[in-house]
Amino acid sequence: MQADKQQELVKTLKGYVLNEFPLSQLKDEELKAEIQKLVLKKLAGETLLIDEKIAVAEEIYSSIRGFGVLDGIMKDDSITEVMINGYQNIFVEQKGRVHKLDMTFEDTRRLEDVIQRIVGQAGREVNQANPIVDTRLPNGSRVNVVLPPISLVGPVVTIRKFSKNPMTIERLIAYGSLTQPIADFLETLVKAKYNIFICGGTGSGKTTFLNALSNYIPKDERIITIEDSAELQIENVPNLVSLETRNANSAGAGAITIRDLIKSSLRMRPERIIVGEVRGAEALDMLQAMNTGHDGSLSTGHANSTHDMLSRLETMVLQGAAGLPLPAIRQQISSAVDIIIHLSRLRDHTRKTMAITEVLGLDERGNIMLNPLYEFKEDENSTLEHVSGSLIRTKNKMQNVFKLQLAGMSTDV
Repeated sequence: MQADKQQELVKTLKGYVLNEFPLSQLKDEELKAEIQKLVLKKLAGETLLIDEKIAVAEEIYSSIRGFGVLDGIMKDDSITEVMINGYQNIFVEQKGRVHKLDMTFEDTRRLEDVIQRIVGQAGREVNQANPIVDTRLPNGSRVNVVLPPISLVGPVVTIRKFSKNPMTIERLIAYGSLTQPIADFLETLVKAKYNIFICGGTGSGKTTFLNALSNYIPKDERIITIEDSAELQIENVPNLVSLETRNANSAGAGAITIRDLIKSSLRMRPERIIVGEVRGAEALDMLQAMNTGHDGSLSTGHANSTHDMLSRLETMVLQGAAGLPLPAIRQQISSAVDIIIHLSRLRDHTRKTMAITEVLGLDERGNIMLNPLYEFKEDENSTLEHVSGSLIRTKNKMQNVFKLQLAGMSTDV
């Protein structure tokens, strides 16, 4: 059945449903069953397959109690990102490529209803007074909403979907992002409680990589995760506390920031603190936590290289402490961060680990020294359509082996 015909049937039969059933008195399963009966009855004379009739019934139910056309899109595991630019324009990313779908919401009001349902489930609020919000779906997918008048094309919704199965190092190896020896090296670093920063551009896989690394955390530790919108999928850690920020209400009060949560987490006896993403003044609090006995902490940040990540950290610390001298900031960073892992999304849309770098102290000029341990080398036979290469161990020896010694591990890494 063509998409336009299905949407026409949905629109027509939805009117019958709204007129015939007391929606507020029916539970979800009851309403679903009644809609299915009505659709089969109304379409009895139509030359449609039973699966097509069921699809019409499901879309009608979805438009009343679910997320409308978004429900069907979210069920497609091959879709990794959804971009809604007003009710008539829906784009998705599949296998690294972006294309437009031939489906739309009924109108702007219907899209706004879906938005309110999404943010309401997570206890968030979005309206003209507060037109921008970051939230999540029940399955953990990240959602960003921007409403008019900020958006000139109507309500804009961007959804970053996450796999139903949490990412593991084994899967990263299968995808070619890592090799087993490098995975063993990272496992050693995590277990020895090195503070690790994961950086990269938008869509480079920072959160996915962080999820995979978290599987190496010993199961008997107490972990505190701090995020704008809870999306980390840490499994098999019983003593896990997940904290999430809160936006200010319509009166401008009640906001809980990443900084607030980091400060609070220090009183919760954490053995490791995991901050989903550092992007502002909270960088200072995160560095201080790393420097005050919370080794093994993990975090991510946006940057185009390991050097850029250091520059961004300096800038973010200055946002929270403008009067702090630069040499003191650099000393804090070099003492707190042990390892920086840089990820990138290459021209063929694959995600690769580009570098694993050790952070050393300051040189005689007061600049932070880096010691590259692994670097991505592109093969000569790479093309525009396919990038081949591998993460190669440099000749540099790892210098900061004190934590390995404390953990009773070999320093020959």
